[in-house]
Amino acid sequence: MENLDLKQMSTMVDIIAEEKGLPKDTVLNVIEQAIAAAWRKDNGDRDMNVRAVLNTKTGEAEVFVAREVIEDGLAYNPSTEIPISEAGKNAKIGDIVEEKFKVKSFGRVAAMTAKQVVVQRLREAENDAVLTAFEDKIGTIVTGTVSRVEPKLVRIDLGHANAIMPRSEQIDGEYYTVGNRIKVYIKNIERGERGAQLIVSRGSAEFIECLFRQEVPEVENGSVEIRGIAREAGRRTKIAVMSTVPGVDPVGTFVGGRGIRVGAVMNEIGDKEKIDIINWSDNASEYIREALSPAEIIKVEIDGKKAKVYVSEDQQSIAIGKQGQNVRLASKLTGYDIDIVLSKPTAKKKKQNVEDALLSAIEEETADEPTEDSADQTTTE
Repeated sequence: MENLDLKQMSTMVDIIAEEKGLPKDTVLNVIEQAIAAAWRKDNGDRDMNVRAVLNTKTGEAEVFVAREVIEDGLAYNPSTEIPISEAGKNAKIGDIVEEKFKVKSFGRVAAMTAKQVVVQRLREAENDAVLTAFEDKIGTIVTGTVSRVEPKLVRIDLGHANAIMPRSEQIDGEYYTVGNRIKVYIKNIERGERGAQLIVSRGSAEFIECLFRQEVPEVENGSVEIRGIAREAGRRTKIAVMSTVPGVDPVGTFVGGRGIRVGAVMNEIGDKEKIDIINWSDNASEYIREALSPAEIIKVEIDGKKAKVYVSEDQQSIAIGKQGQNVRLASKLTGYDIDIVLSKPTAKKKKQNVEDALLSAIEEETADEPTEDSADQTTTE
């Protein structure tokens, strides 16, 4: 590569494309980028806008330097700008014109630069091609192996691709060890200056939803539905479900016989995280009551997207939850700003003594009966 044999490079396009499993156009583009970088190293500077064209049949290459047309007499950067008097007859101010150069040979440093560009760009192209194949798997769960654990992320080997799991997508309190096989949710492919990067998650609500879809076949046939999920990974999850078929218990369907279905999900995420499965309702008041379970609610008052929930003193801490977790997740699940209010106890009437009540009743009856004197008086008369 030190002599940068263009004819040899042109014949290698097909071979590299087959070896790397890349399109021929992609490989050709990589080599042309390398030729442009090498030419810039020998003949120009880093500011130049240079593109190269390689003829794979003849092995010859040309480079084109693009510059913007500016007014005569102005100070200009010859690497990126050209006066209109030098730009040609049909050029106008603001146009981009290209000057063509024949590629003949390169120096040693330029050839090494070209080699580095080829290696780097081919690696990026391979990575992009692999990740493109994963685009159809976004929103699904796959199994991978922990390849490296870093302070801010965990690297996962998915076989034909590598992914990262940022701290924000991890389960709080979960430890990852190199070599461990784990399930991850393919969340997204982020593309930036350094190429494409596959992002996976275990801490998202979508991960929980996919796990339940795997365990509850009734979701696929449409007899039950997941209507909402609120999650604080590693601590607690609330999931609202409903049935579309009369007589089907949605909560029982997701729990499974002897809790086998919800148990399978908890085995995957760890037993530190609790899962509340509740009935979804289109009645906001009823939905909020369900979302705040296991707390017992006295009354719900709704004003717009705010809800005032009244509870007894012994239910207040349950409704709020540890560090406000229960009410926070209920708010996220229902979409209402929930305020827990302590209900004042109703005044109870003082109970009458049973004996006093009986005595009063007897006195009333006695008062209505005639006395002996009054009876005798009536007879005499």
